[in-house]
Amino acid sequence: MDTKQHKLDIRYLQMARIWAGNSYCKRRQVGALIVKDKMIISDGYNGTPSGFENVCEDDETHKTKPYVLHAEANAITKVARTSNSSEGATLYVTTSPCIECSKLIIQAGIKRVVYDELYTHAEGLELLKRVGIELVHCPVSGNDQKG
Repeated sequence: MDTKQHKLDIRYLQMARIWAGNSYCKRRQVGALIVKDKMIISDGYNGTPSGFENVCEDDETHKTKPYVLHAEANAITKVARTSNSSEGATLYVTTSPCIECSKLIIQAGIKRVVYDELYTHAEGLELLKRVGIELVHCPVSGNDQKG
């Protein structure tokens, strides 16, 4: 592995980890950055859509509300509202993508995904592999447990 690229991957994941701290979610805070030509062109963290209260979990069931957006979805939709293009970009995300976010990643033209922790389900990674998106597991948090 190119050590300069690996160092950049670690730095961007550390930045995504800091960005995850903006999330109001209690169960899991996730951050994402989209980087192209060594420039951050978008960012996102998991949370409720604009205009909703910043409460991600149902108080009674303690489950995540169904309308909460994942960090990757927030970053991808945010870049779509700008003049930037995510075609050929790298997505840095603190938790590996779910299958729904993986579909968005494919459609956004992202060619590389670097992630820290493994998500509970691997279907998202399997879908990304299937279409040839480069996947890099780069644990930086020291907390790389499934679930």
